[in-house]
Amino acid sequence: MFTGIIEEVGIFQSMSGGCLSISCRKVLENVQIGDSIAVNGICLTVTHFDFQKFTADVMPETIRRTSIDGLRKGSLVNLERAVTPLSHMGGHIVSGHIDGVGVIRSMKQEGNAILLSVDTDEKILRYIVEKGSVALDGISLTVASVRESGFTVSLIPHTRDVTNLHEKKPGHLINIETDIIGKYVEKMVHHNEVQNDRISDSKLTREFLLEHGF
Repeated sequence: MFTGIIEEVGIFQSMSGGCLSISCRKVLENVQIGDSIAVNGICLTVTHFDFQKFTADVMPETIRRTSIDGLRKGSLVNLERAVTPLSHMGGHIVSGHIDGVGVIRSMKQEGNAILLSVDTDEKILRYIVEKGSVALDGISLTVASVRESGFTVSLIPHTRDVTNLHEKKPGHLINIETDIIGKYVEKMVHHNEVQNDRISDSKLTREFLLEHGF
């Protein structure tokens, strides 16, 4: 689990045969084989590391769901280690399991902030609500507004300066993870509706019980 508070911006080196390599420093402190590191919001498992980089295996499903296939040597990537019992929960609950990608529609200055608008499809938008949380390339952000084809977040200068967002431009792809709480609520509501429908369709009624002596 992660919080969406980026610890370091690393540099993408290569990906060959499903093995990705990232140059970095800070997230390598106390790292162990098998540890989880979020790369642009994607939860990956460390398979090898040294004092200046780590490697991780990337599944075909991850490539299909994310923007990782668009990375090129030198691309900047947001990095965050998995939380520990002593971690500050400064963002929100981020699983590192990407729901899909969006396309940056615009980046507009508003006072000291940047309004970042993202276009995405309906299956992702259904879980995005105004003033709710969303993770973009692993960054925990608050939704400022939602429209029919996308949504907007507002970035403080610090967020843009310490993440890969300072190199993003309209047209670039960005990984999206919606708030997991909404997914669980939808699942439970759907389950209750199915159960109620089954009860409604049941032939076991009050009249049936009375007719048979109950």
